[in-house]
Amino acid sequence: MKRIDAHLHLVRNLAGYNAKGRINALGDGKVVWDNGMHTQLFPKGWGNDNFLIDSALKVMDNEGIGKAVLLQGSLYGFQNYYSYQVAKKYPDRFIPAFSVDPYANDALKIVHRYVDQLGFRAAKLEISQGGGLMGYHSAFRLDLEPKWSKIFHYLADFPGFVITVDYGDYSQKSYQPEAIDHLAAMYPDLDFVVCHLSFPNADHLKRLANALSQFAPHKNIYCDLSAIQDIEKEQGTGAYPFPRCQIDVQLAKDILGAKRLMWGSDAPWSATFNSYHNLVSWLGVSGIFNEKELEDVMGNNAERIYFKKNNVLALKNSSEKE
Repeated sequence: MKRIDAHLHLVRNLAGYNAKGRINALGDGKVVWDNGMHTQLFPKGWGNDNFLIDSALKVMDNEGIGKAVLLQGSLYGFQNYYSYQVAKKYPDRFIPAFSVDPYANDALKIVHRYVDQLGFRAAKLEISQGGGLMGYHSAFRLDLEPKWSKIFHYLADFPGFVITVDYGDYSQKSYQPEAIDHLAAMYPDLDFVVCHLSFPNADHLKRLANALSQFAPHKNIYCDLSAIQDIEKEQGTGAYPFPRCQIDVQLAKDILGAKRLMWGSDAPWSATFNSYHNLVSWLGVSGIFNEKELEDVMGNNAERIYFKKNNVLALKNSSEKE
């Protein structure tokens, strides 16, 4: 079975910054934020204060993961250029997404560089209040903020471009499923992926159903299933195979269908709560999907959305020459 991790992070230079301040490496995979919060960020043996491609390939190969989508986030600090270097070396195994702070003076210049020059055909929008841009910027509407609009207008010139969004949970000012609904209608040639299945809670399924029902009419909106174990607080060997997550995914299948869902891990941090093996295997033992549906969710959908032929070619043909 084709397996693609549709939500993986590489970390060369740890440079996280979010509502908790700056991240500070302590060694042995541990960090402390400026607000005093301590976190085990990397599983033991994965990296001291980074998660490099050699370690990632070992983890992936051990579980038969053929490809991965390299996403960015404020948790680790944007690893845009390292992701480019890795994907350029392994263009048939990795597709990279870049991140940008739209409030930076050179935001559009950054976007142009990664798209025009370096051949990126995916962007990660980490806008969540808890871990992303709205933790250190004033609240904005993703579909109405002019600084984002300029970026979306530019990306509209690249049909098949993928915009991946993490907007946090319902308690955060960044939680905006309606914005994804509007953007998908405004930019029908772009694909939108909502991370973490819109932050589900099995005790509040109507909330999840409302968000997914907004997405349902738009064939260019998808969801990844990464880190929902963390969100549902199903952590440790005793939590496997994650019954609360199974309830969430069954609802998502009923509303969106299996072809609009894709598996991802959100490793490395997610693999500190549950083993990577359990993150890879739980859908296969859940019984939610038949064999063909499982093949789609575990790999075919990510292949179709992220690894489009033109998207891969754009990366392969890219050059850093001025």
